[in-house]
Amino acid sequence: MNSSAKTETEAPVTTIREIGRHEGQTVTIRGWLYNLRESGKLLFPIFRDGSGIIQGVVAKQQVSPALFDAIKGLTQESSVIATGKVRADKRAPGGYEIDVSDAQVVQRVNPDNPYPITPKEHGVDFLMEHRHLWLRSPRQAAILRVRAEIIKAARDFFDERGFTLTDPPILTPAACEGTTTLFPVDYFEEQAFLTQSGQLYIEATAMALGKVYSFGPTFRAEKSKTRRHLTEFWMVEPEVAYLELDGLMELAEQFITFILKRCLEKRRPELETIGRDIAKLEKVDTPFPRISYDDAVKMLQEGHARGELENKFEWGGDLGSPDETYISSQFDRPIMIHRYPASVKAFYMEPDPDRPELALCVDVLAPEGYGEIIGGSQRMASYELLLKRIHEHELPEEAFKWYLDLRKFGGVPHAGFGMGIERAVAWICGLEHVRETIPFPRMLYRLYP
Repeated sequence: MNSSAKTETEAPVTTIREIGRHEGQTVTIRGWLYNLRESGKLLFPIFRDGSGIIQGVVAKQQVSPALFDAIKGLTQESSVIATGKVRADKRAPGGYEIDVSDAQVVQRVNPDNPYPITPKEHGVDFLMEHRHLWLRSPRQAAILRVRAEIIKAARDFFDERGFTLTDPPILTPAACEGTTTLFPVDYFEEQAFLTQSGQLYIEATAMALGKVYSFGPTFRAEKSKTRRHLTEFWMVEPEVAYLELDGLMELAEQFITFILKRCLEKRRPELETIGRDIAKLEKVDTPFPRISYDDAVKMLQEGHARGELENKFEWGGDLGSPDETYISSQFDRPIMIHRYPASVKAFYMEPDPDRPELALCVDVLAPEGYGEIIGGSQRMASYELLLKRIHEHELPEEAFKWYLDLRKFGGVPHAGFGMGIERAVAWICGLEHVRETIPFPRMLYRLYP
């Protein structure tokens, strides 16, 4: 076997994803052994390099005994640099194989201490404890590629429409949506909190720049063990001056369909690897159905009467996960529920002028029972009413003086929403639990690794 330097100079280095461009050529790939099988005098090592998987073929008569024995002795996840000729083969995963002529073992995993994740079934706790290794599996890697595509599409959507990215602080002096789910942090002689949302701050930058968005981590100290909750997640939040609720709903449906179509265009192989029913995603298009909170309550009560829901929903409550799951499962595309009771929503939402007990807000529920992926509203324009709400919610007026200033100095109607990246990933990938949507999930009882 040759040294690394010699191996790489003999043949151009490529990735498995790009290997089709080199059909008939000798190339070098750098990766890890995913699997290995034998058939007589042939070895079939399967390599992965982070971009894809390819099967190698090693014929005993065509390589040195040392090379044949070295590859035969490879263990799962051993790192290896392999050189060989690319050959098209319709039966092979990805449509190509590589006839290995040379290889260098960079690090062989000790067979006495083998790679812990094997093709057999493992429990969730075991996989989460080994999340740093579980990420190497084709399914988990595919999910992370879809996640990256969703993030890029989100940025492209707003960048192409004249929005300016503005970054709100992670450390904040007060809550955006209530104090019970804040993570406190010692901040020199004061107490600060990890942000729940960048919204209040990007309301300020929207007054400066017109159309803005933020993208960053947010934190909720919710003691929730549901399949939809993380304590640390990433959120994209647009905010637009002179925008009202109807315009916000149009923006939200355009945004979601843009992201979805991008994933179908760029990440179809990954969605197939994950096992997603792509036909369901292809049905999604605008306009999305829009129903009022009143209509949603009626749907839930009728569902209960038919025995489809265990608990009867009463007007005035906020929709919980079972309620959202039930409503969203009735549709083949996202559904928008607007005008919730103000009493169950955040203090900063503009009341409906026709029914002041309602807020001019919208939640977008993903279909197939995935629940809320977007929450947004028109923001309160009145200084006096906002100050009253701050007092009603027993929030510290001093911490919100700057926020009240936005209503004193050229206040205008404005609106925005937030979309949790992980909820969108869960829906688009068809995942049962949000823990697979982020490389290292933080949950109620999960801080390692």
